[in-house]
Amino acid sequence: MDRLSIVSAPSRRNMLKGAALALGGATLPLLPEASAGESPAPAADALTAGAGKAEAQTRAGRVAGYRRGDVFTFKGIPYGDTTAGANRFLPPRPPKAWSGVRSSRSYGPVAPQDKGTGRLNDEEAFLFQWNDSVEGEDCLRVNVWTRGIADGGKRPVMVWLHGGGFAAGSGNDLPAFDGHNLAKRGDVVVVTLNHRLNLLGFLDLSAHDPAFARSGNVGMLDIVAALEWVRDNIAAFGGDPDCVTIFGQSGGGAKVSTLMGMPAAKGLFHRAIVQSGSFRLSNTSERSQQLAGLLLKELGLTGADIARLQALPYAELRRASEAVLARVNTPMGPIFDTRRLSRNLGFGPVLDGDVLPAAPFAPDAPGVTADVPMLIGTTLNEFATGINHPEYEAMTIDEVRARLASALPGKADAVLAAFRKRTPDISPFDLWSRIASARVRIGAIEQATSKAAQRRAPAYLYWFTWQTRVLDGRPRAFHCAEIPFIFANAEICENMTGGGKRAAALEARIADAWIAFARTGSPNHRGLPEWRPFQGDSRATMLLDDNCSLVENLDSEELASLA
Repeated sequence: MDRLSIVSAPSRRNMLKGAALALGGATLPLLPEASAGESPAPAADALTAGAGKAEAQTRAGRVAGYRRGDVFTFKGIPYGDTTAGANRFLPPRPPKAWSGVRSSRSYGPVAPQDKGTGRLNDEEAFLFQWNDSVEGEDCLRVNVWTRGIADGGKRPVMVWLHGGGFAAGSGNDLPAFDGHNLAKRGDVVVVTLNHRLNLLGFLDLSAHDPAFARSGNVGMLDIVAALEWVRDNIAAFGGDPDCVTIFGQSGGGAKVSTLMGMPAAKGLFHRAIVQSGSFRLSNTSERSQQLAGLLLKELGLTGADIARLQALPYAELRRASEAVLARVNTPMGPIFDTRRLSRNLGFGPVLDGDVLPAAPFAPDAPGVTADVPMLIGTTLNEFATGINHPEYEAMTIDEVRARLASALPGKADAVLAAFRKRTPDISPFDLWSRIASARVRIGAIEQATSKAAQRRAPAYLYWFTWQTRVLDGRPRAFHCAEIPFIFANAEICENMTGGGKRAAALEARIADAWIAFARTGSPNHRGLPEWRPFQGDSRATMLLDDNCSLVENLDSEELASLA
């Protein structure tokens, strides 16, 4: 039975207190009492912090973190200077050096952003448990978890890139991103980071002033700077700079894909994992400059006023950008279609012929990272779930057909027949959810196909199909559902997973696969069936579920119906 129940979820503290009262404490182990004037012996997972404890040397100065059990944690370490004022819209600068020891025990500022409306929806907020942080333009920070400091260890390094598109999120906005358990389980060094987002990271002003020639890509150049920080400093944290894996989900996966095509990032990472983020980039210089022109007009500025943008409050810039995007873009519609998304204007990496010479994986995999193995995948239900909408469970087959007729004129019956053929007994909403999520899987297959065609490094494909039982199972295998398992945080994220033995069993399989991939370039380990590399003709896919299995061409007919 799942640990977490939506009906009743007493805290662990109350449960333990109740058990002690019921048993009178007779059968519970007692901690040894300390003698007068002595401190109790610290527990094995006790947290220690203070002068001379958990300190490491970086090129900019010494940092102090804390230790819990056998994992050292450092948070909010600057990898770049502030991006405010005169540094706004310019490539990142190295961090200013400091003297003494810098306390690095709490997360630093996150990039200014619009956090969206998820926090206003009770069920969504219950599942995700977002961590809110102070926002500020001095946001170029890394967080590190490791089992060794300056010990000569050559631990694989796993650098996480957060989701939120290129507009929102941070390296610490979900409890799932905490790297303690992953570092402990795999003896790897885990790094998460913040970087510039939305218009601060991707406003293309290159047409107005050569000083801002790279302004449309400074958010990605921030990530390159963070990877350079890893290269130059991670050995002090017991990591191997020659064994670095970048991994990210949703927008973080798109950032991984983008880095694959950036010459400046070549050699800074050696494995790449894209989770529900196989989206093709389409932000050309023409489109990005069009958006910049509309923003300037909304603000009442001309090209001669560019320097004023560096002094305007972020809130004013955000208001103007939101007004422009609401006016020029069309809504996504009932099916998440990455093709429609790419037709809208938005802030994201710019195909400028310089920082980003061409669109990675559109359609060919980039040659600059041909030797980098990839792990690619999606979740079964992605964005089409019952979160916040219990009424969706009552959807009828006629309603599914009507939705399809609206979204895919002339193809509704063929698509419906193709998807019902393999799973004729699922509910109408489950059927709709799979159809509405298929475009995301198609993107992953196309990315894996182009990578495999290079015949230089393997690509491995997965499909996360595990269904949570929280909220009566309505969230299904939702977008982000795999993250707690990858970070070995299924119990910490029990609001998502339900906790308990069932979640722990899947966590072992998935976390160990990601660890194995970071260590060797292959996700194979003893807890999974043989995971063969992807080939376009067989589409070998590892189903990540209570019973994991490798399948071939499982949904080819279904996806073909959407072509």
